[in-house]
Amino acid sequence: MTYNGAIRWTSPSNIALIKYWGKHGRQLPRNPSISFTLSNCISDTSVHYDIDSAHDGLSVDFHFEDKPNTAFGSRIEKFLGSITDHLPWLDHCRLKISSRNSFPHSSGIASSASAMSALAMCLVDIQQSIDQSNEPNMMLASSLARLGSGSASRSTIPQIGQWGHCEIPGSSDLYAIPYADQVDPVFHHYHDDICIVSADEKSVSSSAGHGLMDKSVFAEQRYTQAGQRLITLTHAMKAGDLETFGALVEDEALTLHGLMLCSEPSFVLMEPNTISIIQAIRSYRRDTGIPVHFTLDAGPNIHMLYPDEYSAEITAWSQQVIKPLCHNGRIIKDHIGNGPKKLK
Repeated sequence: MTYNGAIRWTSPSNIALIKYWGKHGRQLPRNPSISFTLSNCISDTSVHYDIDSAHDGLSVDFHFEDKPNTAFGSRIEKFLGSITDHLPWLDHCRLKISSRNSFPHSSGIASSASAMSALAMCLVDIQQSIDQSNEPNMMLASSLARLGSGSASRSTIPQIGQWGHCEIPGSSDLYAIPYADQVDPVFHHYHDDICIVSADEKSVSSSAGHGLMDKSVFAEQRYTQAGQRLITLTHAMKAGDLETFGALVEDEALTLHGLMLCSEPSFVLMEPNTISIIQAIRSYRRDTGIPVHFTLDAGPNIHMLYPDEYSAEITAWSQQVIKPLCHNGRIIKDHIGNGPKKLK
């Protein structure tokens, strides 16, 4: 058989509300997680493919933002070689992959999640052409994305994705499931203003951070805590309880960074202005009663979360107070989005 062509997909980053931190087996989570799928922070990935059954082996030519990227290219090639049990045609394939981000990569904004989910969508699209099916297999897309980067499983899901087996019906360690239809509508239009404290590459990769959990004395308590918090959070989201939602989301962010502080070796991922922005958000919330809250991924940059109805007030305040604390005054305005998108 021979197939060739070109596929292009965009896929967004996501911001975890309950954090996945710690893994086992073949990229399986130690605890369940849930996240907002973003809209503007995306990876744009094109794949040119040439599949020929007479050709043995996989070859990959990878470019990131129009330049060869050996480090990430090696990771991509290793990932593709590991999923031939799902996509056997990869053993007879030449791929040219080009990717770019709309946001700083490796700075704690889940760039691996967007990149791997975009690549997974391209691969599933190719499989769809081979199978001559009408729709891409989204369960397969989430599962493949997971094998590239655990949190990428959630980026294939519109609006709100839940990953990891728990008491939520249909939940699985193998792929993420949609959760937006089970929450109050206020969360369908949530904003995420990403305050770029630093655009530098973070001091420890997420993969290395997950590995540190294997010898953490707090690991088992943390996994139990995350599962309990997820159930409490989903109840709050169903009820539209913004106070409980926000308190849990902030606690989760600080727990993640506390785990890194207590790891061996330890890592300090926050910058001085990270703390300043946290204090400013808490003061503003206390003084105004407006339900704006923060979270962080494994990096220094603050995600400022709030309902759509407060957008004007928070934008005016953040321009005055938060913008001067950001690197080059950069705030990425984002919001909940509808997941991956196929482009011509």
